[in-house]
Amino acid sequence: MVEELAGPVAAAMRLVGARVPKAPAAELGRLRAAADGTWPIRGAAAGPHGGPHGGPHGGPRFHIAGRPGAGDSPVLDALGSLPPLLVERLLGALELTVPELDLAGAPDLTGLLGEPLTGGFGMATVAGTSEAVHGAAVLDRVRPGAVPLVAALARRLAVHPRVAALLEVSPEVTDEREAAAAHGAARLALAVSTAAAVLHRAGVRPWALEPPGVIGVAIGTAALLLREAPMPPGYAAAVLAKAREEYLLPLGCAGAVQVSGHRFALLEDGDIPDVGFSGNGLVAVVAGGAVIRTGVETGNVRVVLQVSDSPPPEVAEGWDEVVEVSWRAAAGGASVVGARPVEPQLRRVTPPWPGEYRLRVHARGRDDEDGTESYELVVWEAPAAPEIVHARTDRLGHRLRGEPEPVRPEPPESAYRWVRRSSLSEAATVTVVTGADAAGVLRAFGADPARPESLRAIAEDMLDRESIDPWVAVLDIGGAVLAVEYNGWQGSTGPVLTRASSGGRAASMYWNVNALTRLSFAEHGEVLLSEEPFGPLDAPPRLDAVLAGLDFADFHRGKTMMGLTAVQRFTGHGITAEHLARIEAADVAFRIVPDLPPLLPSRPRPGDPLGPHALAGLPESALRDLAWWAAAQAARYAGLGDDPDITASIAARELTPDAHRRARRSQLHDGEHRWVWLALHRATNPDPLAAAADGIEAARYAAGPHAADLVAGVQARITGSGAP
Repeated sequence: MVEELAGPVAAAMRLVGARVPKAPAAELGRLRAAADGTWPIRGAAAGPHGGPHGGPHGGPRFHIAGRPGAGDSPVLDALGSLPPLLVERLLGALELTVPELDLAGAPDLTGLLGEPLTGGFGMATVAGTSEAVHGAAVLDRVRPGAVPLVAALARRLAVHPRVAALLEVSPEVTDEREAAAAHGAARLALAVSTAAAVLHRAGVRPWALEPPGVIGVAIGTAALLLREAPMPPGYAAAVLAKAREEYLLPLGCAGAVQVSGHRFALLEDGDIPDVGFSGNGLVAVVAGGAVIRTGVETGNVRVVLQVSDSPPPEVAEGWDEVVEVSWRAAAGGASVVGARPVEPQLRRVTPPWPGEYRLRVHARGRDDEDGTESYELVVWEAPAAPEIVHARTDRLGHRLRGEPEPVRPEPPESAYRWVRRSSLSEAATVTVVTGADAAGVLRAFGADPARPESLRAIAEDMLDRESIDPWVAVLDIGGAVLAVEYNGWQGSTGPVLTRASSGGRAASMYWNVNALTRLSFAEHGEVLLSEEPFGPLDAPPRLDAVLAGLDFADFHRGKTMMGLTAVQRFTGHGITAEHLARIEAADVAFRIVPDLPPLLPSRPRPGDPLGPHALAGLPESALRDLAWWAAAQAARYAGLGDDPDITASIAARELTPDAHRRARRSQLHDGEHRWVWLALHRATNPDPLAAAADGIEAARYAAGPHAADLVAGVQARITGSGAP
């Protein structure tokens, strides 16, 4: 049977192979390389220490409905695992070729299968499913056993002398893409030729033998064969040559690495070996790389890896341990290796060629248990040289080396390490107030002391509504009141600090998940400082002692912890883990009605529909008229033209107390007519130009579909053609 098929199939392969485009052929041809981890050179494909996410190519996959279940047809499963675009490109290239194939010499194969399917059947397909995928599934249904027969015979034909010779890739092909394309095209040609021969001679109903279905079966078969067949003999050398050609320095990457047994590694291949660290207490050189000793036994550490073309110009400061060693790469392309597969960017990072390398390992936080342990690995090519210890200050290193542990003074902010493991770790504002009771602090924040709610209920409500409405919990800690906002920032605003500090002092530290921070101090109703602490702060002399020894430019120390230290120094009181536990156990919090946004002086307004100079030169009275006219129009468009609070505010040209309360509430998640109230609020700006420009902007948003009419009205009043 195979002998009879070999001639027609070999003849057809030449025609099919000539029509397979190189790009999709190369993608098919790399399937085994992707499974082995040799392709891509760097990226998300399977590497020596972890598999891919979502398959060797990433992206969506076809799902074939109407079959009993995944796994019952390896051919269809292989077809469904391929990227849709790859299947479509091959279908488009070969659809017209199948009818041209002369396979008259193929033997009758109906005797190898059972009786054809009788009766009807139904299949469900997803919109957008490829004709090749659908057609292959139909063939699998209408002639049970035919699709597996294609795969079985293709495997046997692959070793037949007449066919095997056509599958070989010439050793003269040394380019990676050309080798992969030749490899893929040859086996796809075998699969297409075999599928056409078998399916046409296996008793399949003619209506099911449309080219898309035949090609679908062939692509799935080719994927199976290519995942099984070794890459061409010269492919590894071609990949290495390509990797070397494309590898550029410097190169850097970073990611989280899971640690087990106090160690992770930089290795070319294999598992992390058991080694000792009594020599330098940090790193041990092994075959093909190095193993690094961590402080944490099990957990995640942050790793930064840099590959340079020269040694670092100086030894970086701020690290507890720094050790430099030599190691020899047998092949190159070492990966960071952890207890579990690492992130793609940490795989096959070092130069993809053998040679002698230097590795400088930096470690910080091995003595701490606050989850901040981190490492930096710097690699460069250099001849073997003796080990160099640049820094050796942590207690763990001394213990491993058998040395007496050093006495290391704790930094002043160390008392706040617990915050990183608390419910405040990602985002919060902590405010400490002296000279006020809890009720006074709540009123300063804009909360009603008479309206307590469950802290947990408020937090759940915020999550359910995806809201960031402000709320606060307070605790009298004796001599001061502690105010805690989970993912809030009202305590960092000027109005709140001014009110809260009216009887004494108030200080706050704000931080969020985007690494934004603000450190603020106020005394007797005056804000002394409120800014992002990046480095030296522009603080008045009275804060010198508060900020002494706190280097906000050293991000390794933690701005949040240093900020909380400064808050404690200024007020004489600080938050503790026990305080936070008491707040959460009490389960009491208060919703805040926030202050209206600050009124800012006029500023350039890119994209202003009135033009950049439309308001310039107008007298103050005209600007005020425009601002209040726009606010009145905003109210009219919103159906609030007769609202008594609004009409009273427009008449007085200031927000009445009731209007001010409603304007503040409008800023909440479920607030009503936010832009109307903002137009009224902005009209009160002491700067007349800002009052007009910003008020008109808010009125435009409030007007919605009538915005163009409002702008036209403003322009008419500017030119004097309309009455104010």
